[in-house]
Amino acid sequence: MTLDDLRVFVAVCRAGSLSAVARELACTQSAVSQHVKRLEKETGLSLLERRPRGVVPTHAGQVLCDAAAGSIAGLELALRRLGDLANGDSGSVRVTTGGTTVRHFMSEAIVAFRQRYPKTSLEFRTETSSRGCFDALTAGDLDLAWVTIAGAVRGIEQRPVVDLPWVLAVRPDDPLAARTRLRATDLTDIRIIRLPQNSTSGARLDAAFAEQGIPNSSDTSVADWDTALLLAELGLGHAVVPALPGRRISGDGPLRLIPLPDLPPLTVGWAVRRWDALTPLARTFADTVATNCAEVAGHRAVRP
Repeated sequence: MTLDDLRVFVAVCRAGSLSAVARELACTQSAVSQHVKRLEKETGLSLLERRPRGVVPTHAGQVLCDAAAGSIAGLELALRRLGDLANGDSGSVRVTTGGTTVRHFMSEAIVAFRQRYPKTSLEFRTETSSRGCFDALTAGDLDLAWVTIAGAVRGIEQRPVVDLPWVLAVRPDDPLAARTRLRATDLTDIRIIRLPQNSTSGARLDAAFAEQGIPNSSDTSVADWDTALLLAELGLGHAVVPALPGRRISGDGPLRLIPLPDLPPLTVGWAVRRWDALTPLARTFADTVATNCAEVAGHRAVRP
């Protein structure tokens, strides 16, 4: 049983496919299968169940996958930390985020961090949802994930940073544009651009609508908040989105953003495998982003 065997096996369990892992590793499917067979021979147990559209871990396979994933992640973090200690400020920080996170939450913090640590490598991996960020984080090669704070996630620690109240984005010529705030019931008869159902923010908004008895039968949906705002600007509907740090609620632009205080705010922040295992550079980067968000968002910042 080698570390490579375990790495490949964990990758297969997550992908649900031998061929997908083979493509990712630029090797043959047979080579991937050999890693799994060595583990099965050593444990004396069947670890994967073959199905028409891929594979799933057996009960024994899931036990091994869970244990191996945690051990591999811990070992790789330790090696990264040792490397950073040896190299001083020339280490790296690896972050996974949603598509618009860097622009809305990190831009000023990145500049400040880069000025303070010019030799540090900053690496960003984009995922389409918080769930994707959690999965990428548990894969073991990332330090931090910026996510919509969710319920308990196995093997993940979450730290809230800022609360984002919801707003309705409308064009200046819309009848609602002159309002200073709206009740949830004001949304009943308007067409709302739908956030992705598989996203945490979309699920939270759907739950809030259901609790308030607001129907949401939109025929327009988007993959991210920025696209929702663009479609609202084009007159394709109204967008209910979080009020992002630094974005003005009203003004002379193409949209008016009207607060919706009836809807519970969306909390975003950091997720890691273990805070006490973060490298000093990764911890400093996380703190820099959190401090910047607190300064911009003011009272909406979540105090630890």
